[in-house]
Order: sequence, then C-alpha cells, then structure tokens
Amino acid sequence: MRQSLATLCLMLAMGVPFAVAKDETVQQLIQRANTARIEDQPPLYSAAAEKQLKAADELYTAGKVSEAREAVTDVVTYSDKASSAAIESGKKLKNTEITVRRMAAKLRDIKRSLAFEDQAPVQGAIDRLETLRTQLLTKMFGKGTK
Repeated sequence: MRQSLATLCLMLAMGVPFAVAKDETVQQLIQRANTARIEDQPPLYSAAAEKQLKAADELYTAGKVSEAREAVTDVVTYSDKASSAAIESGKKLKNTEITVRRMAAKLRDIKRSLAFEDQAPVQGAIDRLETLRTQLLTKMFGKGTK
C-alpha cells in the first residue's frame, strides 16, 4: 500500500511540469527551454512553436497580417531550435518530427485561406519546416548516423 502510494505521488509529480506547460506563455516556455538540459529542450521549443502557430492563425483570421508574419517567423525559429536540440541530443526525435509535420500541415491550411500576396512568407515557412522534418528523419533512419 505504502509503495503504491509513493509510486502514485511520483507519477503525479512527473506529470505536473507537462500540465503546467499548457498554461505557460510563449516567453515562459522559451525561458525554460533556454535553461533546460539539451534533451529537455525539444518539447519546450515545440510547445512554443505550436502556441505561435495558433496565434498566427488567429491573427491572419483577424486581418493582422504583419503580426501574423512575425508569429510565423517565430514558429520557424522555435521549430528550428527544437529540431536542432533533438538532433544534437538524439532524444525526442520522433515527437519533434510529428510536431513539425503537423505544424507544416496547419500552415498549408492557413496558406490556402490567404490572399495571393500574403502566401509567400507562409510557403517559405512550410518549406523550412519540411527541411527540418527531412533532417529529423535522416537522423532517425539514416544509415550509419546512429
């Protein structure tokens, strides 16, 4: 009984940091990522990129194109940092690749809803995310890179 209670407390304590990350701002996530160990950085940077992607979608919907472009730039920056940390540490490669793939798909959806002159920066972001995905997949499945 005592051991199972200790195990339950340990499991809850390990889950708390991930539950808190949902409520954190982008800046708080970035600060945590900058000070975290390299193997803990990919999920933090990915969460920040996802939050910025959601903000970009909302900004484009509201017609605030210049602010949305900045958010898209942040998505690429944070995704790049997440990918670099995952590749360097060799940890969280799969989760980072999945997150980057989903963000690229969301950006494709956003691009389809934009005016032609607003699509180029989003396409550039999509291309960069696809490059990051390729690098992650090469690290995961490339011959002799393990």
